[in-house]
Amino acid sequence: MIELIAIHKSFNGAKILNGVHFKIRKGETFVIIGQSGTGKTVTLRHIAGLTDPDSGEVLIEGVRMNGARNRVKEKLRKKMGIVFQSGALINWMSVRDNISLPLRENKLFSPDEIERITNEKLELLQLKDAADKMPADISGGMKKRASLARVLVINPDIILYDEPTSGLDPVMSEHINELIRRMQKDFDVTSIVVTHDMQSAYHIADRIAMLYRGEIVQCGTPDEIRNTENPIVKQFITGQVTGPIEVA
Repeated sequence: MIELIAIHKSFNGAKILNGVHFKIRKGETFVIIGQSGTGKTVTLRHIAGLTDPDSGEVLIEGVRMNGARNRVKEKLRKKMGIVFQSGALINWMSVRDNISLPLRENKLFSPDEIERITNEKLELLQLKDAADKMPADISGGMKKRASLARVLVINPDIILYDEPTSGLDPVMSEHINELIRRMQKDFDVTSIVVTHDMQSAYHIADRIAMLYRGEIVQCGTPDEIRNTENPIVKQFITGQVTGPIEVA
């Protein structure tokens, strides 16, 4: 479904990804953990074709994303939805208009269908009371939920999540976790999730991969990660101060 092969990437001489290699199966929820600045979001951007590697290959359903012509990239991106950490809402549009935008751009739906689908997602993400508000007038958590609703209206095959539960209270975090799982169960959606939230990672993941210094140091099931003997992974998941991970 999705494969990264020996991905190397540097910015301004600083090595961010150093030979990252993994394969994600169709319908899998694949979680990437690791310290801030270790390349998790950069990895997502490679999968989405927003960043090209210095070397290596990004394959989406066997088609090479990096270096592809724009029309090929656009065709691959139409299979995806991206939930950015910031929400990335359009400031001059209401929450309702932000969510319905992909449907209106698609031009395949009638106004009544657009309204029905949009209202369905507003209800699902508990945003009905905020539907007519502007992004500046809602909380960070609401922005994140609105961003997710905007993705869900297009029923993507692949969803990329950048810290989906950060800034949310425990109840809403659990709601988002359940929604990610429901998308997998009901629609066979493939999800790639970047998170620092280990409780969320254990709950939603089929497999968890840890990035450290630009490399995947372990990839396994939640139980394998929870019971790891890898000192780097163990220090990260338990939050210990002492260990091989240097605290900047």
